[in-house]
Amino acid sequence: MSIIAGQTVLLTGASRGIGAFIARGLAKENATIVGVARSQEGLDQLSAEIKALGGRWLGIKYDLSNLEDMPNLVEQINKLAGPIDILVNNAGIEIYKNFQDYSASELQSVLTINLLSAMELSRLLLPTMLRQKRGHIINIASLSAKKGNPYNSIYCASKAGLLMWSDSLRQELSGTGVDVSVICPGYVSGQGMFADTGIPAPSLAGTSKPTDVAIAVIQAIKQNQAEVIVNQDLMTANFTKLLLALWQIFPRFGDKFYQWIGVNKLNQKRAENQMQVAFKADESRTMVGATPDLK
Repeated sequence: MSIIAGQTVLLTGASRGIGAFIARGLAKENATIVGVARSQEGLDQLSAEIKALGGRWLGIKYDLSNLEDMPNLVEQINKLAGPIDILVNNAGIEIYKNFQDYSASELQSVLTINLLSAMELSRLLLPTMLRQKRGHIINIASLSAKKGNPYNSIYCASKAGLLMWSDSLRQELSGTGVDVSVICPGYVSGQGMFADTGIPAPSLAGTSKPTDVAIAVIQAIKQNQAEVIVNQDLMTANFTKLLLALWQIFPRFGDKFYQWIGVNKLNQKRAENQMQVAFKADESRTMVGATPDLK
């Protein structure tokens, strides 16, 4: 069993949602946490809490869509906190739309933040981990990586890529002392991207608390678990695994199941809500930038 106390952890998407719960869980294990996020305010708010829980904290504001400057980010982290022992790739975004309505920049944004930033950070940190013959990479994927769902195809693609890359990398690094784990949460209530929509999950889909995801991360590190599914309530993790395996053999059965429990309607509504929010934002910017009618 691995010990987290005294380890230095780099956590992306640390300032809010699931990331903040993972940070608190790591703090209780007496880790040094380097939190990376776009919100300086969120990082600052979490700092005192982490220290009170027994962890050490370093918050760094950084936009993970900037892949080109990541070597400088890693250099800064090494100077301030020393070598990273554990990397938790948690940052992620979702954009709900009909596939043909995505812009090229939206495609790039989702794939970069959800997948490419995790790959690039891992690529930059791996040489040191391999020299030290120890390290752990934790990737926060999703059940959407195992079964796609409509109006969220780019997110599903990014998480499926994260899952398969984790699977490949784990095998590649076997025997090196560097471990790879992937966490696949279902719907998470209360915090995170799903909670931000304000639309409840289908009653038969099952939901988990953000603390469940944080616990899964801690256990994956300690027990070197290859893959962990986090889904509670009516659909337990074991039942979810059975359904996922069945859907691999009969994919259209999975399609029908999602339609039956209301996933399709849920995502369509989320897409409509995001479109309305974007329209109102554009309308507001137009009003602010309009030239007053001087008569």
